[in-house]
Amino acid sequence: MPTGVAMRDAREQLFDAAERVLLRDGPHALTSRAVTTEAGCAKGVLHRHFDDFDAFLAELVRDRAARVEAQAAALLERAGAGTVAGNLTDVLMDLFGSVAVAIVALITFRDDLRARLRRDRPTGVPILTEATAMIVSYLAAERERGRIASDADLDALALALIGSGHLLFAGREDIPPGVEAVHHMVTTVIAGATPRALDIK
Repeated sequence: MPTGVAMRDAREQLFDAAERVLLRDGPHALTSRAVTTEAGCAKGVLHRHFDDFDAFLAELVRDRAARVEAQAAALLERAGAGTVAGNLTDVLMDLFGSVAVAIVALITFRDDLRARLRRDRPTGVPILTEATAMIVSYLAAERERGRIASDADLDALALALIGSGHLLFAGREDIPPGVEAVHHMVTTVIAGATPRALDIK
């Protein structure tokens, strides 16, 4: 494989390749050789950009977590429009239908990666932590609009939604839950926090 050909946006190409390997073959198959083979580049390309493979994986996790943070702004813009349950269903389908579940499995699988991430993230699980914060912010915006009860425990609701969503999707890569199942879970979780006069369906 040629080593003198420059890769355009090498980091992102390597991240995308790692994501494909992770989704297709699982965390046990994610090696530096598997990533560079998937990206179609020499193995040395990865090591020119990262100190070692765990450093690469840590940056992959941070990059994907940052994407979740970017989604928060888009979700906030939907506050007051559509339905609360519909908006939450869409964001959970998008979150867990992508690489989030696989990233969590990767962090669990690799002790060295988990230890490295703990240096700047002492608590929580990357991606799930950002997703929980996103849900809390959205629910707060809906509460201001009267679509979530004023006394609702937003942190508890967000944790319940993220935890339940993760359980729905975990281990079901081939046949993920449909939108109906996710919507049913969402409506069940938020039912007690939604004014009765409001249609959350």
